Amino acid sequence: MQLKISRTSTVVVLATLALLVFVYLWVPVVHQAVHAVVGILTLPDVPQAIAAFRDYLLGFGVWAPLVSGLLMVFQSVVAPLPAFVLTFTNGLLFGWAWGAVLSWSSAMVGALVCFWIARALGRPVVERLVGGSQSLEVSDLFFAKYGKRTILITRLLPFVSFDIISYGAGLTPISVRSFLIATGLGQLPATLVYSYLGQNLTGSIQVLFWVFSITLALFVLGWVVGPGVLRRLRAKHTPTDVKKTS
Repeated sequence: MQLKISRTSTVVVLATLALLVFVYLWVPVVHQAVHAVVGILTLPDVPQAIAAFRDYLLGFGVWAPLVSGLLMVFQSVVAPLPAFVLTFTNGLLFGWAWGAVLSWSSAMVGALVCFWIARALGRPVVERLVGGSQSLEVSDLFFAKYGKRTILITRLLPFVSFDIISYGAGLTPISVRSFLIATGLGQLPATLVYSYLGQNLTGSIQVLFWVFSITLALFVLGWVVGPGVLRRLRAKHTPTDVKKTS
């Protein structure tokens, strides 16, 4: 189905993106902050990344929740950074309940922005943003197989990119309301678990070890199971005539 792209939406999104790029390039404080956060969130040692991000947020005092929320949106839209580090840290700083609310709501905003960009600018632009057409293959396969249920299903799978599905959903006829409901429900379990674990990061070496072990196990499980799932989806959506000739 060919989606009709609103010219007004396209202009608004392009103007907003241009403004953000301008701020990043010409406002030194913003430029330095972005690079500092990227450096923290890409640290290979998870406990070290959480501790560093906690210290970074504490430097903003009462503005820490706002900064954390903005960074969650930033990583959703622009940078493929590990959001679970932000969620852990929010639970550590603000308690599991308020930390979960902050992480959940800011991730919802990030998902909606990705959806809005895709809906307003179309597939060619999204492919450039996510690194090529192959990056959207996972989204295409899941939507072809599960339709609207894709969003809820993939939010529960650790090997499927949160951002790619948000962009991919914007390229389908799904309504904003359905997208937000499925996203909100699908991301809730992981948000609650990570927030609770983050709250219990009291400095205990044993706790840090278990948090790191659980996180690593989830990602290893995702990367082991994920390729098999994608192979089955590809096989089911191979054209019939191709199958017969092979």
